[in-house]
Amino acid sequence: MAQAITLAADAPTLSAANTGFMLICSALVMLMTPGLAFFYGGMVRVKSTLNMLMMSFISLGIVTILWVLYGFSVAFGDDKGSLVGWNSDWVGLSDIGLTELWGATTIPLFVFSAFQLMFAILTPALISGALADRVKFSAWALFITLWVTVVYFPVAHWVWGEGGWAFDLGVIDFAGGTAVHINAGAAALGVILVIGKRIGFKKDPMRPHSLPLVMLGAGLLWFGWFGFNAGSWLGNDDGVGALMFVNTQVATGAAVLGWLAYEKIRHGAFTTLGAASGAVSGLVAITPAGGAVSPLGAIAVGLIAGVLCAMAVGLKYKFGYDDSLDVVGVHLVGGIIGSLLIGFFATGKGQSDVAGLFYGGGLDQFWKQCAGVFGVLAYSLVASAVLALLIHKTIGMRVSEDEEVAGIDQAEHAETAYDFSGAGGGAARTPASSPAAPAESKKVDA
Repeated sequence: MAQAITLAADAPTLSAANTGFMLICSALVMLMTPGLAFFYGGMVRVKSTLNMLMMSFISLGIVTILWVLYGFSVAFGDDKGSLVGWNSDWVGLSDIGLTELWGATTIPLFVFSAFQLMFAILTPALISGALADRVKFSAWALFITLWVTVVYFPVAHWVWGEGGWAFDLGVIDFAGGTAVHINAGAAALGVILVIGKRIGFKKDPMRPHSLPLVMLGAGLLWFGWFGFNAGSWLGNDDGVGALMFVNTQVATGAAVLGWLAYEKIRHGAFTTLGAASGAVSGLVAITPAGGAVSPLGAIAVGLIAGVLCAMAVGLKYKFGYDDSLDVVGVHLVGGIIGSLLIGFFATGKGQSDVAGLFYGGGLDQFWKQCAGVFGVLAYSLVASAVLALLIHKTIGMRVSEDEEVAGIDQAEHAETAYDFSGAGGGAARTPASSPAAPAESKKVDA
């Protein structure tokens, strides 16, 4: 992402075309958070549907306000010790001219801030899938507030802020493999190690209640991801954004095929959940790499991610951590795969002249990618676990056992996702003499 600032130095005047393009991309990235809400909401049981939706939606409110107050300044302000940024003129987004450009790009600073805000909103929402069924909504809201402040804003500066240690080291992260996906996946692992497993984990069936919702959410994520990825070049004057757009589609398609092939061999069926999860794993993996690899490289990245992420989601049963909706298996593992494969598949003809091992560049870039990957992973894992522990020991992170068993939707939101008995429901339209009414109601498994 930041490389676009350097390459656009010869075009310092505002471009209406690039500005409009980036506003559209910002809206597409915003759509990803509701898409994620549907994706996660369909994967949980009926009794947790609304809570899962709300855990994503609340991020839209909390992170937006924090970003305006200080988040943008911390992430992209003047470097302070390679760890954080700060610019007092950006506090409250004050003292910013309407046509003031972001660095040497052709887009207004306001537009860049809005685009990056959507990334900041989505990242903590990704974590929520690992915590399904058991976290107090108030505790989750507090965790988001603390996490973006302590973890996301500084890590965004490390990776994309001029002067950040990963930026200066030369770590390539086009659109968020480290700053978004590894960051969120490591955070999810840290939190679930603190709060523990769901009641009935590995004993009770916890199947998705609505696979159509899962597919809808995956489709919205895929659609929005074009803005997420292609927009991260901050314009398309040199074709790199177009390369990223194509690679996003190619890698995602390859990952769907890779996941489904593994699933058929391993479990004997091609599932819709596998197709949706495979798509997300491909999107995650190409996010850091898409500006550096060719479409053939994108096929390799997608296939590898699809297979390895499909294998990784089962690790929670082997190691006993309850990652409810496979955030660790898809986002952490997918982010690591995509980030590290840059060291092998970078062509030197995309976003920079850096070439990977398979293109004559040796292993120099691979070791830089390792530093970025494991630096972010370690910090996010530890910091997130500490924040969760502080909340858990003060106001408590988990709902009570009775509330978890009865349903977190009713306990936390006083609502249910589906009304099977109220006026206008199926029972109301079924004649009282028909035996179908009670039989149908028994099919709903909380």
